[in-house]
Amino acid sequence: MAIWAIVPAAGVGKRLGAEIPKQYLSICGKTILHHTLERLGRVRTLSGLVLVLRPDDKTPISAEIPESLNVRIARGGEERCHSVLNALKILEFELASDDWVLVHDAARPCVKPSEVDGLIDVVSNHDVGGLLAAPVSDTLKRVNDEGEITGTVDRTELYRALTPQIFRFHVLKRALRLAADQNRIVTDDSAAIESLGLSPVIVPGSTDNIKITEESDLLLAEAIMRQQNSPGVGSP
Repeated sequence: MAIWAIVPAAGVGKRLGAEIPKQYLSICGKTILHHTLERLGRVRTLSGLVLVLRPDDKTPISAEIPESLNVRIARGGEERCHSVLNALKILEFELASDDWVLVHDAARPCVKPSEVDGLIDVVSNHDVGGLLAAPVSDTLKRVNDEGEITGTVDRTELYRALTPQIFRFHVLKRALRLAADQNRIVTDDSAAIESLGLSPVIVPGSTDNIKITEESDLLLAEAIMRQQNSPGVGSP
């Protein structure tokens, strides 16, 4: 059974407001992208990784790639689903239909390799795949157009979707192709899978696995990494 990772890194991070794409910003002495790739490189069962970059990205990317990783480069598309589809095209002659594709956000550098290993173990006998997710802990309110609260949402069955998300190659390709053909924006790969009437499995993940979106997330990610690497905590 082959498992390849896809890391979409073709965004520009507009909400962060930095002069360079957020994946090239530094935390703890390395770029966000380098941390992300380094951690995926410690996942024991990965066969390789496809890194998706903007066509006009001139960054010397070799410096970001750990030597232990077998990496190929794909061109980013108009939307995230197009970028992942471009990566899947590169893998068409590499993977059988039931092999696995694991998609992880470049802007999630605090992911724990042990949790990725756990996700892979859980889905290994699943027909579709699954994803890391964290239970919603905040109280959620439903509001109307005037911003007035109309009710409190029961959170007992609610989870925040994280990445990685891992699916059978043929299932993910079919789901994303359909979304692209319908000009439908999907915010994560699981949403595309669900649109086929399929049910990925949830695997609990750590709240450490934040996505860097705002400037304050840079400080939070750095604090998380320092805590993860502190003596007595163990390897993340």
